Amino acid sequence: MQNSSMQNSDSDKSSTQASRKSAARVARKNSAQSEESAQLMQFAELIRDAQKIVFFGGAGVSTASGIPDFRSAAGLYAQESGGHSPEYLLSHSCLVEQPEEFFKFYREKMLYPDALPNPAHRYLAELEQAGKLTAIVTQNIDGLHQKAGSKNVCELHGTVLQNHCAQGHEYSLDWFLSTHGVPHCPEDGSIVRPDVVLYEEALPDAAFLGGAAAIRDADLLIIGGTSLNVYPAAGMIHYFGGKDIVLINREVTGADRFASLVFHEPIADVFTAVSEIAQQNAAD
Repeated sequence: MQNSSMQNSDSDKSSTQASRKSAARVARKNSAQSEESAQLMQFAELIRDAQKIVFFGGAGVSTASGIPDFRSAAGLYAQESGGHSPEYLLSHSCLVEQPEEFFKFYREKMLYPDALPNPAHRYLAELEQAGKLTAIVTQNIDGLHQKAGSKNVCELHGTVLQNHCAQGHEYSLDWFLSTHGVPHCPEDGSIVRPDVVLYEEALPDAAFLGGAAAIRDADLLIIGGTSLNVYPAAGMIHYFGGKDIVLINREVTGADRFASLVFHEPIADVFTAVSEIAQQNAAD
């Protein structure tokens, strides 16, 4: 009887400890959810009170549209690239020295003509239409911000939607997709290249200066979907002289410590949640 009593006591203790651990896990989860909810409400308030919002974004903005990012575990740089680094295959040197390799990689990995804007693109377009957002400064080349309706977009790394030859003849993405291998200009026979900034090339002056001016003049800077590892583009956030930075990225970045709010969540999810809060507040 004594052994049975001791076994029951041990079992009760074990059950109690398990219950306490379970309760602690639930409490931590609820606490985290409560904290995130409070941050989302604070974010909605920052957007409500701001007059000159600028969004600085990267590849993570378009992942919900089916376009892979660069540096995540499933990103472009983690994929097989035939013995060359993606940085080389997307460089000016590769375009000049091995154009066949350049265009093979470019056609296979950089073009997503059927991609559509996701909630992040659409929300930013809505902020611009509402007179809240003054500019989008993007490292992306997919044109999805414009497809969502945004007008003032500074494309730091160019766009896949346009192409040109050495003599300045311009061609659309549709024309490029109709070609094979290394495309050549029908007018002069020179290689037609995309209007994309490659490694070893400078950022376009108009986009850089326009983006820097917009960031400098902003009262709220939202940074989203970027690891902030690509320079000189990433350095542009230091032009910001306003009060609040909101940073949204799945992974930790070197700028997290400068931000008033940080979300390590998909940007489309965060923007959807903030939009819903704003709509609910407006209804109230």
